[in-house]
Amino acid sequence: MEPRRRDYCVERPVLSQGQLEALGRRGLAPGTRRWRPRLQCSRARARALLLQHLPVLAWLPQYPVRTRLLGDLLSGLSVAIMQLPQGLAYALLAGLPPVFGLYSSFYPVFIYFLFGTSRHISVGTFAVMSVMVGSVTESLAPDEAFLQAENATINKTARDATRVQVASTLSVLVGLFQVGLGLVHFGFVVTYLSEPLVRGYTTAASVHVLVSQLKYVFGIHPSSRSGPLSLIYTVLEVCQKLPQSVVGSVVTAAVAGVGLAAVKLLNDKLQHRLPVPLPGELLMLIGATGISYGVGLKHRFGVAVVGDIPAGLIPPAAPSPQHFAKLVGSAFSIAVVGFAIAISLGKIFALRHGYRVDSNQELVALGLSNLVGGIFQCFPVSCSMSRSLVQESAGGSTQVAGAISSLFILVVIVKLGELFQDLPKAVLAATILVNLKGMLTQITDIRALWGANRPDLLIWLVTFVATILVNLDLGLVVAVVFSLLLVVARTQLPRYSVLGQVPGTDIYRDMAEYSEATEVPGVKVFRSSATVYFANAELYSDALKQRVRLGAPVRGCVSEGPPPHRDHALPPALCLQCGVDVDRLISRKKLLLQRTLESGRHKGTVRKQAAACKDTSVTVNVHTSIRDTESGCEEACKAEVSAGNEPEEMAASGQGTAQAPGTPTLKALGLPQPDFHSLVLDLSTLSFVDTVCLKSLKNIFRDFREIEVEVYMAACHTPVVAQLEAGRFFDASIGKQHLFASVHDAVIFAVQHPRSGPTSPVMVTKL
Repeated sequence: MEPRRRDYCVERPVLSQGQLEALGRRGLAPGTRRWRPRLQCSRARARALLLQHLPVLAWLPQYPVRTRLLGDLLSGLSVAIMQLPQGLAYALLAGLPPVFGLYSSFYPVFIYFLFGTSRHISVGTFAVMSVMVGSVTESLAPDEAFLQAENATINKTARDATRVQVASTLSVLVGLFQVGLGLVHFGFVVTYLSEPLVRGYTTAASVHVLVSQLKYVFGIHPSSRSGPLSLIYTVLEVCQKLPQSVVGSVVTAAVAGVGLAAVKLLNDKLQHRLPVPLPGELLMLIGATGISYGVGLKHRFGVAVVGDIPAGLIPPAAPSPQHFAKLVGSAFSIAVVGFAIAISLGKIFALRHGYRVDSNQELVALGLSNLVGGIFQCFPVSCSMSRSLVQESAGGSTQVAGAISSLFILVVIVKLGELFQDLPKAVLAATILVNLKGMLTQITDIRALWGANRPDLLIWLVTFVATILVNLDLGLVVAVVFSLLLVVARTQLPRYSVLGQVPGTDIYRDMAEYSEATEVPGVKVFRSSATVYFANAELYSDALKQRVRLGAPVRGCVSEGPPPHRDHALPPALCLQCGVDVDRLISRKKLLLQRTLESGRHKGTVRKQAAACKDTSVTVNVHTSIRDTESGCEEACKAEVSAGNEPEEMAASGQGTAQAPGTPTLKALGLPQPDFHSLVLDLSTLSFVDTVCLKSLKNIFRDFREIEVEVYMAACHTPVVAQLEAGRFFDASIGKQHLFASVHDAVIFAVQHPRSGPTSPVMVTKL
């Protein structure tokens, strides 16, 4: 069914920028001065700041206990059940004793409950963050540095103490970075991490996690490596040591992995029937610990177990200043990655449930979680996608669910931690590998991005390959730099179009795409799909002249007829059969003007000689006859007459319709004329202008006026107009009468005033 067609007739004057400003009474926009309220001191201001930076005081007094407490209680217990095995497992991933994963699941979670604004994300240990921490701890405290000379064994106590100190110091630095960036409102920094970049990075990080857990699955002890290609070398060493694998560890990991995957598959099948998901990780944790204790997996089969888990909390400790210089780079990259993951998940849940997440306050809350956690011997944390989904699906609606889960972890730390001393490390490795499924399946993004957006696919692939080949922190730097360079490259390769009018409308579209769009006779409309700035201003000018050169055949071309004068003929390379070469035409015009000027100077010299023959005495050489002298004077007089007649003939040939007085026209010089008299630049895509853009636009005005083409600009946004004014773009030769409110206004004015005539208003009508 065809839509009903409605015809509208709109009549209004053609508006240049100056007329539009006068009609709309344009004035300066009032300054926002956001700094003034920040410097004011009052009771209301102090209360607002307190509620802004401590959100729990705003929402907790209004917490609806009857409607939300039960859901938050069940959700908090469900998340804690997942948090317990994941905390133990991710501590191993960070290269630390498992109990420190429990500490990292308590302190940061409770701090986020006080300062966070997201109601659904589950803060705590996360695989990507843990593997980034593990790469730092293993590089600064490798196993080889703690070999005992007497028996060539590793002093695990000293190694673990050093790694805990490095990890806690790293957590403090991460927290300082995040708090500092949040207080200065640098939450927007995460916008430079696009979704393809984050997904490619997390996929590569999951590969790092996978490789790091192979030593626990096979029960082998590869060397600790860091730096570029460390992942490749680790895989090669694991393959070499496969004959040394412990069969008990392989069987334990396989059974645990299959069982946990079966439970997760059952949860997916019965998710609409189960009130809460089955706690597969907790069941596997309890079952594996009981079997290991009853069968004696450590002593009989050589399966590595978690070992001693001290009961109770440990006292706080100051960070190690001597490690600051070595950890600054890694701390910044971990801070950015952790915040990017947290804020992306937080905004997803906020959009789904209809509330707002403050990105700067989230940065402060996450930073305080890591800062306080680092003082209490925790490693850097972020939020987990799987636990956040469980928290939402189990009925959690506020940050109370996070507080309940942290209290449950506290009970485990104080009373129940020592019960998991016989838990096999292979089971924890299997738990990590099964939970990597979601991130590893992101590899299918390649197929989706191939058909949707090739540049995003390139960002994904470069991020993935760089993170695999180099380290996690350097891979992030490479990915961000490449992403920004790709943005710059895409602005340097925009789509340049010559626009035509869609019949019966005031709409102008690319004639290469719209077959019915036709060019208005005598007017060319040019548009770029990207803003013009220093990186592509020259490309913009070159593309404009290229489109003009590929236009319709020019009038007065050498190929269309004999030139007016033999000396003024142009070479075929200058005047193409399909357009006009602007630069060569300007160059040829200047050359002919220079020749004319030199010819005029020569004839002026001859004129002076003729006058000398009439008014002064002639000195005659004894060897020169009087007849020879008289003939020379007659030739000089004839040259004077010829020189006096040539300017009159040039003026009669049509000099100066759009030129300055006394400047010969293209036609008078015998040069070809363009087949259009006006050029309209559609500047609707400009978002800003810089000095290079201003100079480029002025050069376009100058060059096209040299070939008798008037230039107009159209559809500039108000901020761009203000920047043009600030850059002193408008002067005596380029005024606001050359800038129009729309392309249609400029085209109508150009048609009715083909040689920059008066600026009197005309009515907008269909051409």
